[in-house]
Amino acid sequence: MRKVEVCTYKEEWSSLFEEEKRQLENIFGEVILEIHHIGSTSIHGMNAKPIIDIMPVVTNIHNVEKFYNEMAELGYEAKGENGISGRRYLQKGGDERTHHLHIYEKDNKDIFRHLAFRDYLRVNKEDAKQYGDLKAALAQNYPNNINAYIMGKHELTAALEQKALAWANRKKNTSTS
Repeated sequence: MRKVEVCTYKEEWSSLFEEEKRQLENIFGEVILEIHHIGSTSIHGMNAKPIIDIMPVVTNIHNVEKFYNEMAELGYEAKGENGISGRRYLQKGGDERTHHLHIYEKDNKDIFRHLAFRDYLRVNKEDAKQYGDLKAALAQNYPNNINAYIMGKHELTAALEQKALAWANRKKNTSTS
């Protein structure tokens, strides 16, 4: 059974991302255009589940399956779209997960959403603290119930995502004017 664990921010998360990024670049080569560290482990100082979320952006999403055998050698398990159309999702570590890959094709709208959420929380420390504190409380209350944990943070996550998208769109419109 998968245990829900949230811990204080760890400086090593950044280097764990960089290490994995290098391995992904070696495997995927020119198919990958960008690789982003997303999720709570990418937000300095925030409480998070100790799982590194990585978002590779690829030229063509249909080329990703060609690399599943090499990814399996790194310990990744392919989960297809896993509920999000246009994404390829892989996880590493089984019930003791260490990494999640959220692979999107360039120009997928979810790329902007993920980056807006991350960047918003990086500069809005009060919201990041509120979100991290909620996650820690939920993990303490539901250590053996990932669904209760996810549902418990859903309302705040949705509200923060709306704030983040509005913030990112304002930034984008300001920079293009």
